[in-house]
Amino acid sequence: MDGEKLRDGIFALRTRRIGSVAECMIQRMLKYSKGRNLFHDLYDDQLNHRVEVKFSVVQKKAEMTVTEDTVLKCIEGAVAENRMVAFAEWKEHNFDCNIQQVKRAEFDVLYYGLFFSDCVAIFRIERQEIKENRKGGRIYYSDRQHKGNVGEGQFHINSQTLQVHLDHYLYKTLTYDQLYKLLAGK
Repeated sequence: MDGEKLRDGIFALRTRRIGSVAECMIQRMLKYSKGRNLFHDLYDDQLNHRVEVKFSVVQKKAEMTVTEDTVLKCIEGAVAENRMVAFAEWKEHNFDCNIQQVKRAEFDVLYYGLFFSDCVAIFRIERQEIKENRKGGRIYYSDRQHKGNVGEGQFHINSQTLQVHLDHYLYKTLTYDQLYKLLAGK
């Protein structure tokens, strides 16, 4: 396997499995241990911090709505390679990455990120920096995700909001070759 095959595999995964790949990446990169309970993903033994990990793949938004007349064209257009976005081109494309199920009470630090077609952008934010947008939050966080879900929120990263994340929370970028070496233990 090489970096390109790794990237293609990540883009072919479903949401939860993408999150598991991201958890492995952060755990290996920062030498964190497994979470202490089911409410956070990893644990920083040096700082005694609960660590949460949330990632998304960056894909151009589908241009068509699925209807009886467009169903086959929509499925044809859903092939990941047709919708991947390169980091250098993020301002040119309409995409929406939803970082969801953010339960601020359950972690001390959040690593979140985006799988672009050519690299992985990794961001880091402290829990206390995640504030609802109306209370001065920078990342347009909403503490409301689903009706009745108390304490669970979300924020969207798209071509209008990504620059804030890059300016304030970018931790590191990796190429897929670097990610492959990290995951392979090389």
